[in-house]
Amino acid sequence: MNFVEELTWRGMIHDITPGTEEQFKKELTAAYVGIDPTADSLHIGHLVSVMMLKHLQIAGHKPIALVGGATGMIGDPSGKSAERNLLDESTLRHNEECLKKQLAKFLDFESGAANAAELVNNYDWMKDFSFLEFIRDIGKHITVNYMMAKDCVKKRLGEEGKAGLSFTEFTYQLVQGTDFLHLYREKNCKLQMGGSDQWGNITTGTELIRRKEGGEAFALTCPLITKADGGKFGKTESGNVWLDPRLTTPYKFYQFWLNVSDADAEKYIKIFTLLSQEEVTALVREQGAAPHLRPLQKRLAKEVTCMVHDEDEFNKAVEASEILFGKATTESLAKLDKETFLSVFEGVPTYEVDRNKFVDGVPVVELLATETATFPSKGELRRTIKGNGLSLNKAKLTDQEYLVTQTDLINGSYILVQKGKKNYTVIEAV
Repeated sequence: MNFVEELTWRGMIHDITPGTEEQFKKELTAAYVGIDPTADSLHIGHLVSVMMLKHLQIAGHKPIALVGGATGMIGDPSGKSAERNLLDESTLRHNEECLKKQLAKFLDFESGAANAAELVNNYDWMKDFSFLEFIRDIGKHITVNYMMAKDCVKKRLGEEGKAGLSFTEFTYQLVQGTDFLHLYREKNCKLQMGGSDQWGNITTGTELIRRKEGGEAFALTCPLITKADGGKFGKTESGNVWLDPRLTTPYKFYQFWLNVSDADAEKYIKIFTLLSQEEVTALVREQGAAPHLRPLQKRLAKEVTCMVHDEDEFNKAVEASEILFGKATTESLAKLDKETFLSVFEGVPTYEVDRNKFVDGVPVVELLATETATFPSKGELRRTIKGNGLSLNKAKLTDQEYLVTQTDLINGSYILVQKGKKNYTVIEAV
């Protein structure tokens, strides 16, 4: 596989230094991506860089994931309007371990092959770097004029009424350049990759390598991923879409990809999956012929959910999705874990009822019209049952004298009430 050609058809190259493709053809090449360790999970905004590393390894080259333990203590000014919070070392180490576990789903760290992936933390070589060493060994090689010409610096300095740019942030590009220099020396790493907003920082590293080592290094950036409507990719009303199931359930993760627009699905399936150009072309043709069937979104959601979680979680997410559209059974509802159940019915009216009432059983009419306001009156509830319009836990209820007991509680806690096709209420035993 030709790495540059692969990224090109996928729409994953924004800028690339001359000679990069020739470097890959010449020898096995190590390349790195920096990952911000300010959380103990990756989110889908990181996935672009991770997929670049994955394609790199598939093409026979060596991926290096750099956890920015030192740079995470400073804060990158690129695309930011304010400085970020600084982290202590114990938090950084915890985050590093968590990130490696997630990266191992994408990259081979363990095989011992020449192109096995490595994880490094720039805190390990920056922590003992004195200020005097830094300004003598690094600062003297890059002029202020060169640093001021970077777009990210010019943008922040030009923002009137803002706090401007601290010295800490101004020197960020030198710190990132030092990382590239270190990896060039220690790991023979000749390429740094990142988002297009990183071009200035990355090329500072190539310049530093040229001036200090007389060596040639390369830069490659991908476009910043956007949504067709101009909104920010990976952001939902509840915040980031995380890879850790504790922070974003597999169901919600699956739903994010399933609900992207047609235009975004066509773009994302190239970036976030390993499907071939032929497979993607066929799916795009299918989508054009029957857009209402959403083959692009369905395949995108399957591929990414299986890659980040696994096929079992994907199947559970599909089954959970069908619950809202009336295709589920009491058995499939009972199989949902608590987190998925709450994800599926997030925003649905919920009532709390003392769980002791379920020990001896509570008449369904009392439960839905007195204990809760699921129905405005007992009369309306009886008419709904008579008209075959009420389901408890996806099972039609025909008995107006039915006693609701502990055995009806899903996960020992919930009852799903459905009026008609799509009118849901959740009752929680507390």
